Amino acid sequence: MTQNLEAGGVSRASDTAGKILICGSVAFDTIMVFQGRFKDHILPDKIHILNVSFLVPQMRREFGGCAGNIAYNLNLLGEVGYPMATVGHDFDPYGEWLRRNGVPVEHVRVLDGEFTAQGFVTTDLDDNQIWAFHPGAMQQAHLNSVADAKDIALGIVAPDGREGMLEHARQFAAAGIPFIFDPGQGLPMFDGEALRAFIGQAQWVAVNDYEWQVVQQKTGWSERQVCERVAALIVTRGASGSVIHTKEERIEIPCAKAAAVVDPTGCGDAYRAGLLHGLLRGLDWESTGRIAAVMGAIKIESRGTQNHRLTREQIARRLAESFGEPAARAAFGAVRSREMSHAQATGTDR
Repeated sequence: MTQNLEAGGVSRASDTAGKILICGSVAFDTIMVFQGRFKDHILPDKIHILNVSFLVPQMRREFGGCAGNIAYNLNLLGEVGYPMATVGHDFDPYGEWLRRNGVPVEHVRVLDGEFTAQGFVTTDLDDNQIWAFHPGAMQQAHLNSVADAKDIALGIVAPDGREGMLEHARQFAAAGIPFIFDPGQGLPMFDGEALRAFIGQAQWVAVNDYEWQVVQQKTGWSERQVCERVAALIVTRGASGSVIHTKEERIEIPCAKAAAVVDPTGCGDAYRAGLLHGLLRGLDWESTGRIAAVMGAIKIESRGTQNHRLTREQIARRLAESFGEPAARAAFGAVRSREMSHAQATGTDR
């Protein structure tokens, strides 16, 4: 498919294809809450013989993983994101959830001899966390091939099995499909040589501020050197917003307004869904970054990574509240802006 690169490095995809392929993890998260403080039960001088148990009366299981989270948020924006992932024999309830929420699972491969990737976390009253992660089927991500997905406009290589990330980046590049490189939690698996190869293959790089420091340290490349190789470097900075670096400019994106800060888990994936939406629609970087910021703010108001529900019109209204009506029109178009105004006036927004 033909791609046109805008001045800011944003790819404008054709109106006839518009598929987004999301190569990344699909996982269950089991979240437990300890009604005490770890520090009261761990003796500093006995760490070398640690043997503790915590009673956790509160427990919940959430659907997660970068590919699932990004696809869920893209659906809220009116886009169809196709997760490409490997999962285990226990995937059925997650698969049903995705289908019910408009996320296709045709590129999710079930491996009967494996469990779906699972994260287990115990949090104490000081928000300290103890994590255990079982990668399960995710380690076989390389069994999937980008070539199996047809009419793909753009993609993303998000945290996944190591070989899968390497293979999918090479496959996107070989097929001429522009993609975001989003190393995330997978960053420790790669040395400087591998990271330089990823960046050389990608069209865009998205990291948080800590990950950016690690990328610089491992690659030896500065912001300028990375921007010589990609159309944009996007760095998220938590409560300080985000920065989009291109060869020509540095664009500061403030945080969008959030009604409450409930759970930051999954905010990065929601932000990346906003990036993919803007890239697919050929929006300028400022509009793209603002949509991404709004998606992050919406997510942070809900517990879990896929429990927030807003219509596209409600997202446009949130964009207007944070960045003004002209920003909403620039991002979603005059037609959507009129729909949003009508919904507000008639009380039909959901």
